[in-house]
Amino acid sequence: MIYDITQPLLECAVFPGDARPEKTLVRSMDRGDEYNLTNLSLCVHNGTHADAPLHFLREGKGIGRVALEKFIGPAYVASHEGEVTARDAEAILEKAKRAREGAQKRILIKGKAAVTLEAAKVFAAAGIDLLGNESQTVGPEEAPMAVHLALLASEVVLLEGVRLSAVPEGAYYLNCAPLNLGDTDGAPCRAVLLDLPSASALQSNSAVLS
Repeated sequence: MIYDITQPLLECAVFPGDARPEKTLVRSMDRGDEYNLTNLSLCVHNGTHADAPLHFLREGKGIGRVALEKFIGPAYVASHEGEVTARDAEAILEKAKRAREGAQKRILIKGKAAVTLEAAKVFAAAGIDLLGNESQTVGPEEAPMAVHLALLASEVVLLEGVRLSAVPEGAYYLNCAPLNLGDTDGAPCRAVLLDLPSASALQSNSAVLS
């Protein structure tokens, strides 16, 4: 099973104050041209996107220098509503560890949730690679800076604006590689989750191979 957890970019949610994505058809077969050609204008934080450290850190890495390994690998989807406290963060990490080896490295929070600074510090101290959520910002919308600084300074990738309503809580394989926009502060992603094989299936495959 593959879950597409990406917003359609041209119909996406936009953080207050950010420009909306716009497309312009500069060549059109309906107008007599030999081909169709579209220009696209957008903010790199539109829709489902990744934040690079450069987003809040003057000397931070741009998106093109963030290791792809952070965006690809086992992940855990945790359901939560409201503020994510330090205790909530610890519980999510523990559930992820029990669910599948390595799943605690990439945490996706399902629901209308806002990560508190205290929770951000727990995730950063745990050395996770990626933290994602359904909102257009990981921290509180009215004051997101402190949470971003705590996570990005520890080189935790932020994956914002995912759509998880159809995804049950549990462990998955995540691929959310961003566009390589070089030294920019973020980039749109095509984020997907794949079901991981069960432990019994892995044992069965190992037996066949041996």
